[in-house]
Amino acid sequence: MTRLNVVVTGGAGFIGSAVVRHFAGLGHSVTNIDKLTYAGNLASVECVADRPNYRFLEADICDAEAMGKAFAAAKPDAVIHLAAETHVDRSIDDPLVFIRTNVLGTAVLLETALAYLGTLAPGERERFRFLHVSTDEVFGQLDDDGAFVEESPYRPRSPYAASKAGADHLVRSWGETYGLPVIVTNSSNNYGPYQFPEKVIPTVIRNALAGDSIPVYGDGRNVRDWIHVEDHTRAIAAILERAAPGRPYNIGAGNQVRNIDLVNMICAILDELAPRAGGAPHGERIAFVADRPGHDYRYAIDSKRLTRELGWAPEIEFSPGLRDTVAWYMEHREWLSPARQSLGRLGLSRSTGRALPTAQPAGRN
Repeated sequence: MTRLNVVVTGGAGFIGSAVVRHFAGLGHSVTNIDKLTYAGNLASVECVADRPNYRFLEADICDAEAMGKAFAAAKPDAVIHLAAETHVDRSIDDPLVFIRTNVLGTAVLLETALAYLGTLAPGERERFRFLHVSTDEVFGQLDDDGAFVEESPYRPRSPYAASKAGADHLVRSWGETYGLPVIVTNSSNNYGPYQFPEKVIPTVIRNALAGDSIPVYGDGRNVRDWIHVEDHTRAIAAILERAAPGRPYNIGAGNQVRNIDLVNMICAILDELAPRAGGAPHGERIAFVADRPGHDYRYAIDSKRLTRELGWAPEIEFSPGLRDTVAWYMEHREWLSPARQSLGRLGLSRSTGRALPTAQPAGRN
């Protein structure tokens, strides 16, 4: 790939930091813009922090003046937009925060990018891309069959998913209305190092190592499709290099796993890597708890377009990737501890204290 000036929003977050590490490691000039809220952690980009091709800017994407100055200084060839509030449970408790960051913040960035595009020479304009990274949750839920494709209808069922759906629509509209060269990607669940401890895989590891109960929502039969964050990052790089503006891509690795099976897999790895005194299995601490309100039943991503058109394929198999992820958190236990005391059960404060009835899942889209 030709050396690029890249602006990454949310580059101190889980996926964003992987993108920063990848692009800075390849020698691209990277400007990382992050507000450093609870989920942002500069330790995740420490390995590139001293590189001359890396710059960090602490700023809010909703601040139009700050974004304008950032673009003028960075002179980006591409924007990879990952800054977002991402936790479904938090969106249930405080939806307006998600609307502000994910919808308004995206609109501010689009306006900033459009104004910046107008300052570029024709060749620079042709090269510029605005790549918006989104989620499979915008499509709603599936029953036991089928997978989401790029043309699947949007049926978001949580404030988080709705805010991301709104952002997706805004990005596409700036492309159609103003000619901004945009690309929207929708990925499945990511796993790997540096994830915020609130998420399911770090939570299971943290609680197991601490001797606490391991919570599983509902009956644990909800299914998620998993991709390693480094495979996701490689997909983003391939899309940025070879995709045409306006062409959407789904990103997934085809690893559909029930939540209870995922938790049991992690517990089995910990039984080997961190056995309990007396040899009791970690899995005996699994505790089924009140389900998330409106908990989506199943996600599955069809990423054949990405493979067929751009030649991308995942490189990390799920079982060894999960084992390596567990081993990383064991070697970096400090990553699990900073937020631990502040973590409580989220997503129930605005409900009746029990899970709301779940709608019938949509069929194949």
